[in-house]
Amino acid sequence: MRGTFITLEGADGCGKSTQVALLADAIQAAGREVVRLREPGGTSISEKIRALVLDPDNAEMAPECELLLFEASRAQLVRQVIEPALARGAVVLCDRFYDSTYAYQAAGRALDARVISQANALGSCGVTPDLTLVLDMDTKDALARATRGGADRLEAEGVAFQERVRQGYLDLAAAEPGRVHVVDATGSAEEVLGRLVDEAAPLVDGLLDGRGEA
Repeated sequence: MRGTFITLEGADGCGKSTQVALLADAIQAAGREVVRLREPGGTSISEKIRALVLDPDNAEMAPECELLLFEASRAQLVRQVIEPALARGAVVLCDRFYDSTYAYQAAGRALDARVISQANALGSCGVTPDLTLVLDMDTKDALARATRGGADRLEAEGVAFQERVRQGYLDLAAAEPGRVHVVDATGSAEEVLGRLVDEAAPLVDGLLDGRGEA
């Protein structure tokens, strides 16, 4: 039986990495195999692309080059890791997927949304998340948190860019309410996790058991 594909999204600094780890632990506690991934990354090839894309020294990178690098990384991840994991029934939990490309390259960079859609179809190899959870919070607060130890190439674009990214995610949620759910990312890590668990529970049997709510 095919597994479940859940992605976490949001602008830089919203707490995705922390919540992916916490949600993965919760799903494992429910007795399911979890494959935890990040984009770009997740394979040796994809991690090399990640380093290239996020390196602040590559400030001259054209938006189209950036787009194609993200899609190349994604295609490798899908073919090498995501498809095999779903085929054996695992829960795949990914920190970003193709919705990031819309938010950052269409909304953020103002590339043609039709081009982004076509590129995403190629890069995702036809794989679509069953559920996408967008962590949402004030842009200035999120960016301040993200850049506390320094900024990567995308974080260095500043608040106006990140605000366009945030709005891109909100637009996606409005366009695809069945798949894309906005989750309040404010409060403690435990509070945010509780909201994510509530959203993911319909797709993962036993996920609420540890909270005494099943």
